[in-house]
Amino acid sequence: MVHRRKYGFMFIAFVAALMLLVPATGSFAAKDKIVWKSSGHGPASDPSQIYHDKLCNAITEATGGRLTVKPFVGGSIVPAYKEVDAIDQGVLQMGYSCPMYNLDKWPAAGLISSRPGGLPGEAMRTWFDFGGGADLLNKMMEGYNVMTFPGALAPLPEEVFFHSKVEIESLDDLKGLKARCMGDGGEILKRMGAATVIIPGGQLYEAMQRGTIDAFEYSTLASNWNMHFNEVAKYVYLSPYRAPSDPQVIFVNKKAFNELPDDLKMIVKSVVAKFTQDQHEYLVNESMKAVEQFRAAGNEVRKVPKEIEVALQAEADKFYAEKSQKESPIFGEIYNSMKSFGEAYNAIH
Repeated sequence: MVHRRKYGFMFIAFVAALMLLVPATGSFAAKDKIVWKSSGHGPASDPSQIYHDKLCNAITEATGGRLTVKPFVGGSIVPAYKEVDAIDQGVLQMGYSCPMYNLDKWPAAGLISSRPGGLPGEAMRTWFDFGGGADLLNKMMEGYNVMTFPGALAPLPEEVFFHSKVEIESLDDLKGLKARCMGDGGEILKRMGAATVIIPGGQLYEAMQRGTIDAFEYSTLASNWNMHFNEVAKYVYLSPYRAPSDPQVIFVNKKAFNELPDDLKMIVKSVVAKFTQDQHEYLVNESMKAVEQFRAAGNEVRKVPKEIEVALQAEADKFYAEKSQKESPIFGEIYNSMKSFGEAYNAIH
């Protein structure tokens, strides 16, 4: 607690020092103001979207309005999950999205996502900030007008394995299961017999009501409680094997960011780092509370059977071994970097 308080004061003092470089409101010409548009990827009730909006407002306030970042809810400017494309094209200057939503461009994006065998939250953020992860993500995106930086990844707690209408008690129960599952996890579960589909988070409640799907993964217990998923799925299955963390990243338009004055670049990076860390810690705490909220609402909260976890890990190992052989070199670079980091991390934990 002492360290957290100390670093909190350090951050406040740091931003206050930066503010000395910012002219008082009204003392600079309107033509000097910079306006960015930024979009999250979720519905308004998703905590990730809420934190995105708070982040945008905090940047505007910290810069005294010199950089005004206007927040937009997922799907309001471009279709949900197309935020990075819009940043590349200059439609957005900033966005908050999951790397795995960009598998159509970069197969390696699924590695820096909620993937089977991935790094847990603390390790994921440390790898991204200090283990070369941000640099590797930027290398992956070479040729696109998009970039990120250390501090821009919020790892978030492990995802819910599945919210389900039906019991999942054995490997056989996965066969033919109509389930929303994104990224590499969806591909791996499809290899195990599930009928996985891609559906935006804001459409999951209705998809369950209509019977389009029988089960789905989506974010953390805290997020999912706020989205009232207790009303459409009796069972809540928990396991860290499919998604030990749920990484989301702030991406920016490279040209727009590089054109910022140096003091504004520093403020953006500092405020982003604070809010991504805050969101992670907030959702860890809220997810612990949400377990009891789901139970009190009549849901059955269960652990995923061990045979499913073991089979999922084995299938994931085969999946990534195959992809490392056939994808571009950046895939292997990211995979091996994360694997080596994970081994070193586990050695001290």
